[in-house]
Amino acid sequence: MTGPGAPPGTSRIAVLGEQLRVQGFGLAGALVVAADTPEAARSAWRDLPADVAFVILTPSAAQALAPQITDGSSDRLTVVMPG
Repeated sequence: MTGPGAPPGTSRIAVLGEQLRVQGFGLAGALVVAADTPEAARSAWRDLPADVAFVILTPSAAQALAPQITDGSSDRLTVVMPG
């Protein structure tokens, strides 16, 4: 269980990218973070809550975030959706 009421120490999954590609993940309990531009993706990445440990990215978001997700400065695991 994640989100409000979750036991302490649990982590959340976020899905970050274009609204049309990410909105359905909310039904599965993921934190949906819509970002339709590269600037919005970078801002959203910086603003992710500390308890987010795994992030599913759309290809566009991954491209915009390449420096942040490949420099080793984040402890978050990431995966990119198929194009």
